[in-house]
Amino acid sequence: MKFLMRISAFVFSVLMVGQTLAQSYPSKPIKMVVGYAAGGAVDVVARTIGQSMSLSMGQPVVVDNKPGAGTNIAVKSVISAEPDGYTLMMAANALAANMALYQPAPFDAERDLVAVSLIGRVPVVIAANVGAPYTNIKQLIDAAKGKPNSIAFGTPGNGSTPHMAVELFARAAGIDLQHIPYRGGAPAITDVIGGQLPLVAVNALEVLPHVKSGKLKVLAVLSPNRSAIFPDVPTIAESGFPGFEASVWYGLVAPAATPKPIVSKLHDEVQKALQTKEVRERMSAVGGEVVPGSAEMFTQLIRSERQRYAKLVREANIQPD
Repeated sequence: MKFLMRISAFVFSVLMVGQTLAQSYPSKPIKMVVGYAAGGAVDVVARTIGQSMSLSMGQPVVVDNKPGAGTNIAVKSVISAEPDGYTLMMAANALAANMALYQPAPFDAERDLVAVSLIGRVPVVIAANVGAPYTNIKQLIDAAKGKPNSIAFGTPGNGSTPHMAVELFARAAGIDLQHIPYRGGAPAITDVIGGQLPLVAVNALEVLPHVKSGKLKVLAVLSPNRSAIFPDVPTIAESGFPGFEASVWYGLVAPAATPKPIVSKLHDEVQKALQTKEVRERMSAVGGEVVPGSAEMFTQLIRSERQRYAKLVREANIQPD
């Protein structure tokens, strides 16, 4: 009985400490790590959410860009950080994909990190240089069949969501395309605009300004429905290939041992941010959508995406850069 009472007292004290931490949190700036260079899609989303959270929580949310190794450098820095709620990461699909892409797996996201909240999704698009001799998917397929493996497409890197989506689409269409991996979407877009290669597959956010300026044309959006920012562009399903929808998702994670009351507070702050007019308009303006929901929903997404990517990597024999 005394033993049980001591255990109960210990558990109660831990809970009280956690509640106290949550009440005083945050008392200093919060660092939000991004595994990509500044100016990219994940960086923009991180700064949008971070600004809203800063205003609500009364402390700066500072974005820390740590590109490299397919975001593994950034992920490992968060895993090894003090689990006190002051180091977070704005993660994307690579968090799930890299556990299958790199062998041995560089980390276990479900074990080493805790899901705070899903943020939103932005569809992947296939875009072309304005001088490319095709304006839709059918014309691209016809051109590729005429000259197998002669049409190149750039992506943010091997194993990225755009890479996997296009590889599977190409196999279904019976064509061979030449994949050119880049370290991020921006340099791939630059080379397509410059005419070094005809195609790029990235998320809608990154191509939007270049489509508006007339430097790129979108052949298809890989979302279930047409994009609000590209309403005249057909989806991949409308182009004759249903089942190849692909979106880039964004979510906030923290080191696994972060106290639950702090994780809950962060989750609530993100949900609050997602309800603001500014965040919704910012996501909508770049062709995305906010996805409110529980931390458990984000945990399940990471698990299901991990399984899906493991299958894709195996079947398409995709290797890391």
